[in-house]
Amino acid sequence: MSDEEKRRAYEWAKVLCKQAGENEAFLERFFAMLTASEGVFQEFVYYLEHQNFLSQYKVAGYDLIDIMVWQMDHFKAQLDRDRRDMKENGDKMLLMAFHTMLLMEQDPEYYVNLMQTETGTDYVDKY
Repeated sequence: MSDEEKRRAYEWAKVLCKQAGENEAFLERFFAMLTASEGVFQEFVYYLEHQNFLSQYKVAGYDLIDIMVWQMDHFKAQLDRDRRDMKENGDKMLLMAFHTMLLMEQDPEYYVNLMQTETGTDYVDKY
């Protein structure tokens, strides 16, 4: 990753964090994790440049699109817990997908378990 890519990625991360209502401390932690992960960093820069997912990097078989789908399903259940901020803020949803993938790199089993068990309740015979 070049210094120019890092600069552009930082500026975009800063905007996303602001739009998502996250503070400077979150930005700094997120960006440190992002630059430590070549795979997620490349996905982040690709999205910045193309406004679309590259979807080449996977953690435990899951890519960013899988994480986004899980988040949408998961946060349907969270709406009952007053998590409207995720529903109404696409920047926050996108930022949290990248953040979740970074966390997933550190503890894939935990997040795979969540993705497979903690979902919305919007289909018949779910429970």
